[in-house]
Amino acid sequence: MPDLSHTFGYQDVDQDERRRRIRRVFASVARRYDLMNDAMSFGIHRLWKRSLAHAAHPLPGQVIVDLAGGTGDVARLMAAGNRQVMVCDPSLAMMGVGRERGIPHVVWLAGSGEGIPLVSSSVDTITIAFGIRNVTSLEHALTEALRVLKPGGRFLCLEFSRPWAPIRPFYDLFSFAVIPRLGAWIAREPEAYTYLVESIRRFPDQEAFKLTMEQAGFADVRYRNLSFGIACLHSATKAE
Repeated sequence: MPDLSHTFGYQDVDQDERRRRIRRVFASVARRYDLMNDAMSFGIHRLWKRSLAHAAHPLPGQVIVDLAGGTGDVARLMAAGNRQVMVCDPSLAMMGVGRERGIPHVVWLAGSGEGIPLVSSSVDTITIAFGIRNVTSLEHALTEALRVLKPGGRFLCLEFSRPWAPIRPFYDLFSFAVIPRLGAWIAREPEAYTYLVESIRRFPDQEAFKLTMEQAGFADVRYRNLSFGIACLHSATKAE
């Protein structure tokens, strides 16, 4: 299982420093986070998240947790009065932005991927969009997801991944030359978006993350590339 716990982008740091820096990144960009996502992806991130919500197939009576759910843009797509949808995120600033929007039928819960404040075997579905690479310990986060899922429960992870070879040079140029400048212009935080680009490069590719999920104990692990592999939707279940 890849060890990202001592990294911050391309820098080597200890676990506590990684945790502090990532918390600081999201606190600093919370107000402009969704606007930056629109600018960086030309709005395509919204289509990716709709694919995630559709794949989650929320049903009446289910308990659904959107882990690292931030401002609630994914939770909003799954929320309804006949099911319980929770955003669980360590960033109070990000969740504060979401709560101000008054998203109906969503509960806000402070907690990290390694410490979900829910009892074991209590959740039908966990979703996480572009958040798994920001946990301090990938191993502990996957183990914690397994703990809170009911037997047969589903885990769906949308994350940036390794794009197809023909578009990779253009993708790399845009990532390293344009995204930090957008971060400086729109979010006024170029360092935060330099971290974003570097953290994507250090995260396991599609096959490696599939293997990581299997090693963590998930069953029926599969993935589907989105936008030529720029993003990838991973899915798995907790064995009955």
